[in-house]
Amino acid sequence: MSKRILIVDDAAFMRMMIKDILTKNGFEVVGEAADGVQAIEKYGELRPDLVTMDITMPEMDGIAALKAIKGTDPSAIVIMCSAMGQQAMVIDAIQAGAKDFIVKPFQADRVIEAIQKALG
Repeated sequence: MSKRILIVDDAAFMRMMIKDILTKNGFEVVGEAADGVQAIEKYGELRPDLVTMDITMPEMDGIAALKAIKGTDPSAIVIMCSAMGQQAMVIDAIQAGAKDFIVKPFQADRVIEAIQKALG
């Protein structure tokens, strides 16, 4: 059975890029969210196997959303996405429970490798 993934990013073209990489590699994208508030709602609704979470977003950033999701489901698997130069935020995210992080611009093989590793 294909793994179900929720994509969270405020940029629609980034969501589209990740979705394209995932679907080509046999994953099922069950939902998308544009900010942390939507991410928490969608996570509760969809219960995906994994979430890709952008760090910098309006309303609520990815780290706050990660903490909220982990608060309701400690077993949640979340991979953070960040642009270059956000190392401090990436460390915060890992400490908050993120499994891994992917650097933008995305490289398909790195995205798939991170997801496969996170899903065990």
